[in-house]
Amino acid sequence: MQNTRYARSGMVCSVDHLASAAGLTMLDRGGSAADAAIATNAVLAVTAPHMCGLGGDLFALVHDGGSGGRAEGSVTALNASGRAGSGADPGRLRAEAHTVMPLRNDIRSAPVPGAVDGWLALHSRYGRLPMATVLAPAIDLAAHGFPVSPLLAPIASALAHHPDFAAVSSPGQLMTRPGVARTLEAIASSGREGFYQGEFGQGLLELGAGEYVPDDLAKPTADWVEPLRVRAFGHDVWSMPPNSQGYLLLLSLGVVDGLDLPPTPDHALWAHLLGEAARIAGHDRLSLLHEHARDLVSETEIARRRAMVDPTARLRVRGLTAEGDTTYLCAVDGDGMGVSLIQSNASGFGSLLVEPRTGINLHNRGIGFSLTPGHPAEYGPGRRPPHTLTPALITRQDGSLRSVVGTMGGDAQPQILLQVITRLLRHGQTPGQAISAPRWRLGTGGTGFDTWDAPDETVMELEEGAGWADGLSALGHPVAGMPYGTGFGHAHLIDVLPDGVLAGAADPRARIGAAIGR
Repeated sequence: MQNTRYARSGMVCSVDHLASAAGLTMLDRGGSAADAAIATNAVLAVTAPHMCGLGGDLFALVHDGGSGGRAEGSVTALNASGRAGSGADPGRLRAEAHTVMPLRNDIRSAPVPGAVDGWLALHSRYGRLPMATVLAPAIDLAAHGFPVSPLLAPIASALAHHPDFAAVSSPGQLMTRPGVARTLEAIASSGREGFYQGEFGQGLLELGAGEYVPDDLAKPTADWVEPLRVRAFGHDVWSMPPNSQGYLLLLSLGVVDGLDLPPTPDHALWAHLLGEAARIAGHDRLSLLHEHARDLVSETEIARRRAMVDPTARLRVRGLTAEGDTTYLCAVDGDGMGVSLIQSNASGFGSLLVEPRTGINLHNRGIGFSLTPGHPAEYGPGRRPPHTLTPALITRQDGSLRSVVGTMGGDAQPQILLQVITRLLRHGQTPGQAISAPRWRLGTGGTGFDTWDAPDETVMELEEGAGWADGLSALGHPVAGMPYGTGFGHAHLIDVLPDGVLAGAADPRARIGAAIGR
């Protein structure tokens, strides 16, 4: 369970060994970590439609590896999350008695997908190989077949209304996705026009029935933005700015960095302090997070929230405020470039809507919008919803790359990464130890996207093997035991050791994940 893989000059980690292998092939052909990340993600878009795909969104952090012999480098952030269509009408949803965005089977919860724009922007800035080469493994698998994974087989029936999925019944069965193959070929030959103005784009306009207009698909959705950063455990930890919830990870890390942690994560006080940091960071997320939010991780705010932590008892957070599924992958190349990329449908297969010509299922990231009139994250034309996607990247004090890390997990993503990063940086654990160790999460028994609806009612859900239950109960936490791997994310991590050797781990919870290197 504590398997750390080592490599000398390049590594890729993902939830699927077929995808990781495609990424490593790009490195073997002289491609960059960006090429490897795109190739890996493209294969996942074929083999793991229950986690991600061309109908979803994408965020990425990139460390460029420096240049001219410098160890330091720069970190950039890519926001390729889509915007609601021009037909977005919150009043109509409220008139239909909706108080929250529809979770399933409603096109209004599917903003224009941004993943393909993300691939193209990442490739344009950091790619070395032709896009046709990068997408070739995914095209081959989509056109000629891939063995259905044990993760996809039990749930493929959710999209049985499309012929690609109707016959899927067992792991190992050969599955083809001809529409996805055509779409990938169109992207390889014609760029974004082949996707947004091609077969998929035309089908999306028809399926939207007024939710989108052609101009919505003509405007690129990917933006290079300024990443957020916090100093913790002697390192700089980077994540995405809003509309991502990345600030929650950084805020909670900043809080924890100033607390007196016990020497081992096995102690219940460790789980208590990290859990309280997560609750204090996130209790007001619903009122704070929107695409234009700013100044969320200042030193003053970190100190203010850290002062709320009580090491002897669980805090009641009500009144403190004045007022999926997903897949993660990472790659590092021999030149020191690192890519931390996360791509998602939101919840499982997303909206359960499929563009019928291509068989591409659509995300439901629009569930992050508010239907409260006047809320800064209210559903409306051209707006980006609040996102759970939280990639992370860690640099040393000299600016050199230390780690790329991330996870799936809905609202729990910052909580999972808080534990993994603290184990890695504070306690010196190997990637395999930090990734495979039992976790806690703030649970509600709901959708996985409703943690902050009532933060005082959350339960500390503990994975099988965690020894914190009695101690947390004594500190006032309601606790519940959960089977190992049930809803605790698929985290992956590549760590650059001081001598340049790469140490990586794919989450054993993914069952078919792979960290492979060269």
